[in-house]
Amino acid sequence: MLDPKAIITIDGPSGAGKSTISRGLAARLHFTYLDTGAMYRAVGLALQRQGIDLADTEALKKCLAGIELALSPNGDDDVLVVLNGEDVSLAIRTPEMGLVASRVSADPLVRAKLTALQRQLGEKGSIVAEGRDMGTVVFPTAVGKFFLDASAEVRASRRQKQLAEKGQIVAYQEILDQISKRDHDDSRRTLAPLKPAADAVIVDSSSIGPEAIIEGMLASLAKIEPKGGKHDG
Repeated sequence: MLDPKAIITIDGPSGAGKSTISRGLAARLHFTYLDTGAMYRAVGLALQRQGIDLADTEALKKCLAGIELALSPNGDDDVLVVLNGEDVSLAIRTPEMGLVASRVSADPLVRAKLTALQRQLGEKGSIVAEGRDMGTVVFPTAVGKFFLDASAEVRASRRQKQLAEKGQIVAYQEILDQISKRDHDDSRRTLAPLKPAADAVIVDSSSIGPEAIIEGMLASLAKIEPKGGKHDG
């Protein structure tokens, strides 16, 4: 039986379905959904708005110190993301902000701030943490780890549809190029590269629906012996 205070991690590239799967799995487990990708996008937006150069360490430190982030459920849609009192939920979901998030997430100062915040949010357990290094860096001793993947073409098509539903029309090729670039950057960066944890269950969502994936994850989690789910700190 799964520990009710467990931490579950779902890592993977952009567009693999992590948000949908993570929200669904969290709902089934009655856990909290932690959208860490939204956190990096929000920080990226804050740095972009202030014109902060990542090479300017002092300016970066000052900006990061003034950032306040809050995440909360937002119905069946993405989580509500509040940056310094402003709802930026829609502003951070553009393909451009995905690339910005990829760039800023490779910065040690940014990662240190958000890793600390993510671990703080995970202290009480009972969370499904979605991101790119949840199982490898942030919560290395999570009891259940998954790596959700899909072909770049499938992910680009999904992203285009999601944006269209929000009234944002973006060319398929533009999205595919951005996804391919982000995959390249995320997987090759020195700090916390995108890769499956050694003990993660790898799931290809290219031709499998969300419900089937969630059922498979629940079956996998049911086989785990309770051992907590706290991180190494």
